[in-house]
Amino acid sequence: EVLLRMHSVGICGSDVHYWQQGRIGDFVVKEPMVLGHEASGTVVKVGPGVAHLKPGDRVAIEPGVPREMDEFCKTGRYNLSPTIFFCATPPDDGNLCRYYKHSASYCYKLPDNVTFEEGALIEPLSVGIHACKRAGVTLGSKVFVSGSGPIGLVNVLVAKMMGAAAVVITDLSASRLQKAKEVGADFTIQVKNETPQEVASKVESLLGCMPEITVECTGVQACIQAGIYATRSGGTLVLVGLGPEMVTVPIVNAAVREVDIRGIFRYCNTWPVAIALLASKRINVKPLVTHRFPLEKALEAFETTKRGEGVKVMLKCDPTDHNP
Repeated sequence: EVLLRMHSVGICGSDVHYWQQGRIGDFVVKEPMVLGHEASGTVVKVGPGVAHLKPGDRVAIEPGVPREMDEFCKTGRYNLSPTIFFCATPPDDGNLCRYYKHSASYCYKLPDNVTFEEGALIEPLSVGIHACKRAGVTLGSKVFVSGSGPIGLVNVLVAKMMGAAAVVITDLSASRLQKAKEVGADFTIQVKNETPQEVASKVESLLGCMPEITVECTGVQACIQAGIYATRSGGTLVLVGLGPEMVTVPIVNAAVREVDIRGIFRYCNTWPVAIALLASKRINVKPLVTHRFPLEKALEAFETTKRGEGVKVMLKCDPTDHNP
């Protein structure tokens, strides 16, 4: 294990959800819990047997750490391990604090040209990497991203990086769609009160064809329905956003058109990929951060996220650091 002095911690929708509702699905907050799972910091001390890190190293933290070498770990899909430790998923504490202890194998050294803030953004970026890999995005893909929050935006970034020829994105908010344009979306659709079928046909007319791939980042029933209707026969719909446990969808439409529906659960094996992309400047996540608060103003930061202002709100845990 290593002891870290925390630097930057992003606030995620799930953090806000636990704070407000006290549960997400089967994960229920039963006692006080530290939030935060998008994080970077500096190594202060290393435990015995830690060879790849030393005090002073700047690291990005992968929040999911398997507790045992089970069948999922053996096949490289450790995110599916039922006993995994995960920051800020009850009952496991997160890392929104000054000092934090974590498994050394899940701390990744940041190159000098990658900032702490970029290091903290590797967590949401990883969701995009994992989703686009599961979706099979490749050279020339036409992609529909549903929802323009932070996760929708990282999926736009990654899909373009992986060779998507055109990406169309939907959202209710004009300002969020503007941000999507900034990070590389080719087309935007501001949804008002269209039916799912109408949204699907708008997607098709903007792309000039139905997309082979849809990445659904809202979890909203109508959006999942639109995702099925929009996806080309033989294509893939990846469900990233999670809403209610039971959702009514046109599953027969998907079945008879051989639309593959895939889920994702967090990510695995994405930190090295993300660090390589950031270090080589192949991907720019900096525009995602719109607000910064010191740790003392955490409540204000959470309120800002809850109101849906900006995109990614970042907390600064190191009072001695005055860099943005």
